[in-house]
Amino acid sequence: MILPRTGIGVDIHAFAPEDSPAPLWLAGLFWEGERGLSGHSDGDAVAHAAADALFSAAGVGDLGTHFGTDRPEYKGASGVTLLAEAARIVRAAGFEIGNVAVQFVGNRPIFSPRRQEAEAVLSAAAGAPVSVSATTSDKLGFPGRGEGITAIATALVIQNAPASAPER
Repeated sequence: MILPRTGIGVDIHAFAPEDSPAPLWLAGLFWEGERGLSGHSDGDAVAHAAADALFSAAGVGDLGTHFGTDRPEYKGASGVTLLAEAARIVRAAGFEIGNVAVQFVGNRPIFSPRRQEAEAVLSAAAGAPVSVSATTSDKLGFPGRGEGITAIATALVIQNAPASAPER
């Protein structure tokens, strides 16, 4: 019997220094006028958490395994690029992706006006449905103090059935 597998991914990024020219990329979208995030790649915590959840569900490592700071080719990489590559790796390991759900935790940017746009971009990258919800932490912790953001994701994957042996 083939059962679905679930995985969890968490990604946390601090905001870049206020005088930094880093743009904000979040959920695959550029956020004009918003302070960017620090990170090896573009700091897109939503896309990164989604990728990590896929890796977790398939049991093929994590974000650091595949795109760590020891991999200079991923310096400054787009979160959408990393999510698309994560989906390719998961499929190459013999899984199909059911869906990914991501919860963004932070005070900024105001997410709801661009939710559908973000979901479309992330779903295209993953080749499967990706939903994104957002919340604040009621001014608690580093997201509440405006120091950074957190994203928590779950993913559902299903292992492809092994090919049947030919009958004799």
